[in-house]
Amino acid sequence: MTCSAFVETMARYNRWQNASLYAAADSLSDDDRRKDRGAFFKSIHATLSHLLWADHMWLSRISDGKPPSVQLEESGSYRDDWTTLKQDRMTCDERLIIWADGVTDEWLTGELVWRSRIIKAELARPKWFVVSHIFNHQTHHRGQVHAMLTAAGARPQDTDLMLMEPFTS
Repeated sequence: MTCSAFVETMARYNRWQNASLYAAADSLSDDDRRKDRGAFFKSIHATLSHLLWADHMWLSRISDGKPPSVQLEESGSYRDDWTTLKQDRMTCDERLIIWADGVTDEWLTGELVWRSRIIKAELARPKWFVVSHIFNHQTHHRGQVHAMLTAAGARPQDTDLMLMEPFTS
């Protein structure tokens, strides 16, 4: 089972890695960020927009956040302006850290029930499992963005969790 220390660490890892990707993406032109590079959401910009959309969706389920105003199919253009996307990403990362710092081991033992827009049904999963999914989803799509950035000639930082500083236990 996931513990609260894991949640706190992964929220900080999320912020660190997003800062790296956005800094690398800033070195590209807007056209290069929007170029179809063959990924599921096609471009660097659209993949980062989808990831922000998903984090907003999950924050609406696990905290007092508001759900995105668009459906999954539009998540790649959820934040179409690069400056707005960057600002919202930083704000969201800080919200995730504040939320994570309030998570307790006891809270993680509970169950989360929500209505999925994707399958149009109610789902129930252990909270520790949902939190693991949130961070896994972030890592999955950041990996896609990292590969697209590298192929475009940008150089994000290494992604190894072991390299994150400062490490606190």
